[in-house]
Amino acid sequence: MLKKRVAIQDFAAETRLFNHRAVVAMLVVAILFCVIIFNQYQLQIVSYQDYQTRSEGNRIKVMPMAPNRGLIYDRSGILLAENRPVFSLELVPEQIKDMDEVLSALAQLIDITPEQIESFLKHVKAQRRFNSIALKEQLDDTEVAILAANQHRFPGITVEARLSRHYPFGDLFTHALGYIGKINTRELQQLDEDGEAANYAASRDIGKIGLERFYQRELHGSMGYQEVEVNNRGRLIRVLRSVPAVSGQNIHLGLDVGLQLTAQQVLKDQRGAIVAMDPRDGAVLAFYSNPSYDPNLFVHGISSTNYNALLHSRDKPLFNRVTQATYPPASTIKPHLALLGLETNTITPSSKIWDPGYFMLPNVDHRFRDHISWGHGWVDIYTAVMKSCDTFFYELGVKLGIDRISEYMGKMGFGERTGIDIFEESSGIMPSRGWKRARHNQPWYLGDTVPLSIGQSYWTTTPLQLIVATAVILNEGQLATPHLVTAFSDEQNTTFHSPPLQPAIEVVDPNNWQVVRDTMHRTVKDIGGTAHKAFIGASYDAAGKTGTAQLAAIAQDAKYDAKAIDERLRDNAMYIGYAPYDNPSIVIAVALENAGGGGSNAAPIARHMLDYYFTAGVNANE
Repeated sequence: MLKKRVAIQDFAAETRLFNHRAVVAMLVVAILFCVIIFNQYQLQIVSYQDYQTRSEGNRIKVMPMAPNRGLIYDRSGILLAENRPVFSLELVPEQIKDMDEVLSALAQLIDITPEQIESFLKHVKAQRRFNSIALKEQLDDTEVAILAANQHRFPGITVEARLSRHYPFGDLFTHALGYIGKINTRELQQLDEDGEAANYAASRDIGKIGLERFYQRELHGSMGYQEVEVNNRGRLIRVLRSVPAVSGQNIHLGLDVGLQLTAQQVLKDQRGAIVAMDPRDGAVLAFYSNPSYDPNLFVHGISSTNYNALLHSRDKPLFNRVTQATYPPASTIKPHLALLGLETNTITPSSKIWDPGYFMLPNVDHRFRDHISWGHGWVDIYTAVMKSCDTFFYELGVKLGIDRISEYMGKMGFGERTGIDIFEESSGIMPSRGWKRARHNQPWYLGDTVPLSIGQSYWTTTPLQLIVATAVILNEGQLATPHLVTAFSDEQNTTFHSPPLQPAIEVVDPNNWQVVRDTMHRTVKDIGGTAHKAFIGASYDAAGKTGTAQLAAIAQDAKYDAKAIDERLRDNAMYIGYAPYDNPSIVIAVALENAGGGGSNAAPIARHMLDYYFTAGVNANE
């Protein structure tokens, strides 16, 4: 059997093959080495700044810090709006994988209502990314302990201590102070448009109404921040740099707690409003609308049950009757019309008319009745205001005409917003020919002027407008802008706030101011004056004017019977007044809905307010 031939190895060929492969391998290694060097160059030289910034961003975070909201004080330094520490359960949505599962698990640990969950999910859509959002606020000690013990189970969930707004007097100052609430989507968009969004990066609340809204910028302050170092899990290691937030300014009001409490006590369950002002500078001393409500309900999110109860109440507690309710001024505007009559020489201090108990237009059968059916006999300007003679002012109003009345009363502030430092204000109606044409597409008739002359018909005003117009008489033509805030303060200084008086009316005869003031003085001091009984025995010298505003039409030959009329259609009781007579430091307006006569109902309430003012309150030591 033949053996197979063994091939002789070609060492030279194998050497060449090995060398070729070695060269290729070396080239590959060299190329890869160059790639690595190039990449290192790109990372460490070319892109060094970029990667350093990104690295620092992973290690260093900027945490915004919300400023403390400014406090609100009354004129004596009593705290009306404060900041209290509260614990809240907060979640960062981006750090939670299954929100429904987490919310369900948390609800098993502590009491969380469906409304709180619904509100939380609503704010998830509105808030900025990676911001924590409160699920439940005002946690008690037990809830804080339970959550602390279980926090390791819930990434992205913390228990935070924050300062929250609190109104210690509850419903006493609500319509003046307003309240704060969570920032909603619309408000967030507005902050973006105004270029203020950055200053609210850590803020959750914003003023909704009242002073809290009007002075939002001053009360809010300026945001601070901390640069902190964190580990790969996001836990804080150390604070690198801190810029403290600047607290908002404190604001000081002209309102007096005691005077406000007196207003609440005397109104009891009566729907209405009381407002008082210093005519010398426009500082508001009392500002109470009844009924009111507790603003603390809104701070942490009001329940739908509570909100619906307020919203649908027949008594409208959410409605600010001081600045938004418009009432027929009734006879409270008779001194103002008397001034116009004197200034135009339509009447003089000695002018008299005969009052048979009614007034009739030429060639018209309708009788416009006086409130006293048998009349007042011979009446001059003093008796007309003091005893509130309607017939005198029917005749005066017709002689003056709607054009002069509308123009003159507009100068006194009727039909215009007063400019008080809250946004919630109505302008009321000071009718004119143009107004009626625009509103009703009808001409102005002479018969429209007759009831207008006693503050009825289309004429409506807010209680605040009434005292502003009355202050024009006391200041002899100067108009005071009412303002709740009298000063701002911070750690460095205090700035006082008092808008200057503005010229409104220039009279032909300065003596006319005294004549009109004297008519109001006699209304209170003289027997027979409509406010005389209410002020018997007062320790101060007061002046004023009553009013009774008719809301339901009564047939010409019928007699007014309150018991036969629906309670909501009965007469409103009105009163304006001031004191002391010779040097007024307070002017006051009272409006009572469906209460009856102004002299018997509104004037006694004004008396209680002024008694406190002069004996125990604001003016006791002056």
